[in-house]
Amino acid sequence: MSRAAGAIARGSDTGGSPEAGAVLSALAVPLFVVDASGCLSFVNQAAEQFFASSRTTLIGRPLLDLLPADSPVVALIHQARTGGHSISESGVTLTSPKIGSHFVSIDAAIMADVPGSVVVSIHERSIARKIDHQLIHRNAARSVTAMAAMLAHEVKNPLSGIRGAAQLLELNAAPDDHQLTRLICEEADRIVALVDRMEMFSDQRPLAREAVNIHVVLEHVRRLAESGFARKLRFIESYDPSLPPVYGNRDLLIQAILNLVKNAAEAAPSEGGEILLSTRYQQGVRLAVPGSGSRVDLPLTLMIQDNGPGIPEDLQPHLFDPFVTTKAGGSGLGLALVAKIVGDHGGVIEFDSEPRRTVFRVMLPMAPLDHRPEKGKAGVRQA
Repeated sequence: MSRAAGAIARGSDTGGSPEAGAVLSALAVPLFVVDASGCLSFVNQAAEQFFASSRTTLIGRPLLDLLPADSPVVALIHQARTGGHSISESGVTLTSPKIGSHFVSIDAAIMADVPGSVVVSIHERSIARKIDHQLIHRNAARSVTAMAAMLAHEVKNPLSGIRGAAQLLELNAAPDDHQLTRLICEEADRIVALVDRMEMFSDQRPLAREAVNIHVVLEHVRRLAESGFARKLRFIESYDPSLPPVYGNRDLLIQAILNLVKNAAEAAPSEGGEILLSTRYQQGVRLAVPGSGSRVDLPLTLMIQDNGPGIPEDLQPHLFDPFVTTKAGGSGLGLALVAKIVGDHGGVIEFDSEPRRTVFRVMLPMAPLDHRPEKGKAGVRQA
């Protein structure tokens, strides 16, 4: 056993507990020790998964076999040794053919009783980013909520008067002027329709939720799309048949997914355009349900992917903000509404975009056991 591994096993920093090595191995955070020669002398189980190698293979192996020499990990280890103190860095991207790409925070600390050895822990930042994105999307929806309430009161009432006045003028107007009065009415109706769409953001009532079969919802949306705006596109489905029901509102989920599929259809090329609908079960993040003190797991993930040109980089940070759109004549409310619906479900929405591959991921809570239909009964509402 190396000196560093022996020190950890003895629990020199944990009150002398003989179980310290087992405790560190049980941590979900990748943790490893690099000795004075630059080789790994201790790895926990999470580090084995991070490096995609067994402990037997990793112990005694140079770190530079796993990470490039210009890796931030190597730089932090050097700074910890030369400075003689702990050092941290957040928002770092680690990339190598062995481990792929990870957005992480790194902590490096020297081991005082083993000269030259440095303990490194790596914290994945993907969950934190999802939570940050979720809060940003909810704030964007709230900003539209306030604007919708104001517009409903300040705009719709005057428009009703303008439309009524135009109809009265039309009664006594010359035939040549009827076109102008019709134009006034049509434009007033168009503005009212826009305000009506925005009023959906001001609905703060608790959701009426039930166990919803998300695959039935996806199939319903696919049929709508294939019979209308996406009739020329190819749909590909990749579903996890064992997925438990979502705890949500069926109609709102249809509306949110339909908006995402419509965006995907408009982005996909007219020739060879494809939309991939997929679901999977994975342990996701935990978030507080809006208006509640409870927290829910989000293991149900559905994805809508298209092979269009991708979302412009300058729009990506603001994609869920109201009135942000890439479409000529678009209102920019579709994705803001999707963000509100997902947020009201206590879920998370995120996306990745590059040329020929844009994917939106929606993570949702599963229905509690006492809300699920009994086996053998058609208790999940059909779309």
